[in-house]
Amino acid sequence: MNFLVETVQVLLLSIWYNVKSFVHLFVPIKKKNISGEVVLITGAGSGIGRLMAQEFAALDTVLVLWDINQDGMKETARLAKQSGARKVYCYLCDCSDKNEVYRVADEVKREAGDVSILVNNAGIVTGKKFMDAPDSLIEKTLEVNTMAHFWTYKAFLPAMIANNHGHLVSIASSAGLIGVNGLADYCASKFAAVGFAESVGLELLATGKDGVKTTIVCPYFINTGMFDGCQTKWPTLLPILDPHYVAKKIINAVLTDQVYLLLPKSMYFIAALKNILPMEQGIALGQYLGAFSLMDTFRGHSRKKS
Repeated sequence: MNFLVETVQVLLLSIWYNVKSFVHLFVPIKKKNISGEVVLITGAGSGIGRLMAQEFAALDTVLVLWDINQDGMKETARLAKQSGARKVYCYLCDCSDKNEVYRVADEVKREAGDVSILVNNAGIVTGKKFMDAPDSLIEKTLEVNTMAHFWTYKAFLPAMIANNHGHLVSIASSAGLIGVNGLADYCASKFAAVGFAESVGLELLATGKDGVKTTIVCPYFINTGMFDGCQTKWPTLLPILDPHYVAKKIINAVLTDQVYLLLPKSMYFIAALKNILPMEQGIALGQYLGAFSLMDTFRGHSRKKS
């Protein structure tokens, strides 16, 4: 009897969720109000981190900026204040250092209060073939792109759980969904970030903390300097993304509690194909799309942050 009841229940729910998704193609989802929320952004000194800070500032939030670049962070703070931030706090923090994350997190709690929107944005890329990448750079990539998420969650998630209110935002990558030639360590770190965010999100739902939302962002290459030199074979299908566009899409995803944000939209289709095509066909498609040569002209920049 339980089998029959549960089967009917899941079928009815599936129909309802699909109908609701179809309706939202024509009727926009109502955006939530985050005025007064405390928003922490790692890697806020430049690139997408800076642009997200400005977008959040315009929504009357309290901003907490983390970066290892003091000058860049100060400029972000200036721009955020111009954009309307209620208040801005700046902290030098190396997110790859667990003890430093915990120490600075304690300062944040004392000075700014409990963080209710956490944006794990800091990231680095070596841009080297696996066998050419020094061990130290591989370790640093995993520490910044993955392990830092563990430590920031440990620091700020308890208050969100206690209040059953908050939002966890992981700025991952399309390279966290599909492996890319020449980005072994980066892909590993982003696959881990996606899996970690998904797992914690499910853990929160399983424990009844449905007021703590999760957004996982997986963009293609963004024109921030992090992947300077990389070229796309088919720019109409897979364009190098404009950072202002990406920042606005991320904020919209947060305001509408969107769990997955893949950019451009073609990534939804490409990611789905990966899981249903025969391996040989997937490789042929990857070669056609230029995935095997994306990193051939990579230059990057000195302090690679996104």
